[in-house]
Amino acid sequence: MPTPLDVQVTRIVEPYVGRPAELIQALHRVQEVLGYIPPQAQREVARLLNVPLSQVHGVITFYHFFRTQPVGKHLIRLCLGTACHVRGAGGVLEALRDELGVGLGDTSPDGLFTLEGVRCLGACGLAPVMMVDGEVYGRLTPRRAREIVRRYRG
Repeated sequence: MPTPLDVQVTRIVEPYVGRPAELIQALHRVQEVLGYIPPQAQREVARLLNVPLSQVHGVITFYHFFRTQPVGKHLIRLCLGTACHVRGAGGVLEALRDELGVGLGDTSPDGLFTLEGVRCLGACGLAPVMMVDGEVYGRLTPRRAREIVRRYRG
C-alpha cells in the first residue's frame, strides 16, 4: 500500500518515470517540492525510474546541492570562495559553527538554522560574505556574523 509520500513523489516525478537518464532532474523536482530528499522518497524515485537505490544515493551524496535532511527556518550560506577565504571566511565559519552548534550542511537542534558553505555569492568586493534567507551580509567579522545570527533568533 503506497504511503501519502509515495503518492506525492509519484506525482512529482511523473514526467521522468521509466527514464533513468533523468535521475538528476527528478531529484531536483523532489527537493524543490519537499525541501529535501528523505530516504523514503529516494526509494520511490529509484523504483519509478528503474534505477538501483545505490545509484540514487550516490547522486545525492555526490552533488552538494541535494539535501537529505530538512532545512532550518533560516538558511545561512557562507561563501568559502577564494576572495572570502583570503579575507577571513575561516574565522567567520568557526564563529558560526560555535554560535549555532552545527557543522557545514547541518541544521541546528532547534530547527532554526541550516549552515551551508558555497563557492561564491557574487559579492567578492564585500568579502567575506554570507547570505541569510536571501539577504546578503558583507565585510563580516566573526563577531558581526554572531550578531547577525542572534538577530534572527528574535
